[in-house]
Amino acid sequence: MSTGFTRQHIDPLPAFSDILRDNESFAVNDEEGIGNSINTWFDDLMIQSGVGIGPSLMLTLCLFSGVVLGGVVLVTLENPLSAAVSGVVGAIAPLVVVTGLRQRRRKQMMDQLPAMIDELARAAKTGRSIEQCWELVAADTPAPLGNELTDCSHRMRMGEDMPNALRELPRRTGIITLNILVTALSVHQQTGGDLISVLERLSETIRDRLLFLGKLRAATVGSRWTSILMLVLPPLIIIFFSFQDPTYLPRLMASDMGRTATIGGVVCELIGTLLILRILQSSQRS
Repeated sequence: MSTGFTRQHIDPLPAFSDILRDNESFAVNDEEGIGNSINTWFDDLMIQSGVGIGPSLMLTLCLFSGVVLGGVVLVTLENPLSAAVSGVVGAIAPLVVVTGLRQRRRKQMMDQLPAMIDELARAAKTGRSIEQCWELVAADTPAPLGNELTDCSHRMRMGEDMPNALRELPRRTGIITLNILVTALSVHQQTGGDLISVLERLSETIRDRLLFLGKLRAATVGSRWTSILMLVLPPLIIIFFSFQDPTYLPRLMASDMGRTATIGGVVCELIGTLLILRILQSSQRS
C-alpha cells in the first residue's frame, strides 16, 4: 500500500488553475484543412512520444540532421541530386525514431492499464474520494503511465475539477481506451453510481482487447513487414546506385522519359507511404 497520503495534504485552490501552462503546439483547434491536420499529427507525435522536447526544437533537429547528411554526401560524391535525396532522408530520420519511441511508450502504457484500473477499483472500495484514489494510484504506478497520471493529479491539486484534469489524458497517451475510463470517472463524479463494478468490467475488457491485439499482430506480422519493406526498398535502391555510380541520377534525370518516370515513382511512393502508414496505424489502435 502506498504511503503517498501520509504527507501533508494540499487543498485544491481554483484560483491557481489559470497558471497551468499549455503545451507548445502548431495546430489551431478551430481551423480545418490539410495543413492543420499535419500540425495536429506532429503535435500529437511529440506529446505521445514522451521525448520531452518541443515541436520547434524537433523541427530544428530535423533540419540539422538533413543538412549534415546532405552535406556529407555532397562532399563525398559531389552530386547535388544525391545530396538532396540524402538530405530528405536525414530530415525524416528523427521523425522515424520518435515514431518508434511513441509506439513503444504506448505499448508500455497499454500493458500497465489493466493493473492500474484494478488498483483504482481497490482504492475506491476503501471509501476514499475519487481524487484521493487517483492520487494514490498515480503514486503507485510506474512510468510511463504513472507520469501521465501524476500530471492529472497535480492539475486536480492545483484546482481543476476531475473532468477537466483528465480531458487531455487520452490524447497525451494516444490510448483510445482511456476515453472510456475518463468518461466513467467524470460521470461518476457528477451523478454517482457503482464505480467499482464499472472499473472491474473495464479492466477485464482491456485485458481481452490486449489478448486480441496480440493475436492480430502475430497473424499479420508478415504482411506488416512486407509493407514496410516495400516502403524502404525503393529509396535504398536509389542510394545504392548513387554510391555505385555518382553519375546515375544525373544521367537518369537528363532524359525526358527518365525524369518523368522518376517523378512519377516518387509521387507514387509518397502516396503509397501515406496509405500504408494509415492502414498500419488503424490496425494498431489501442
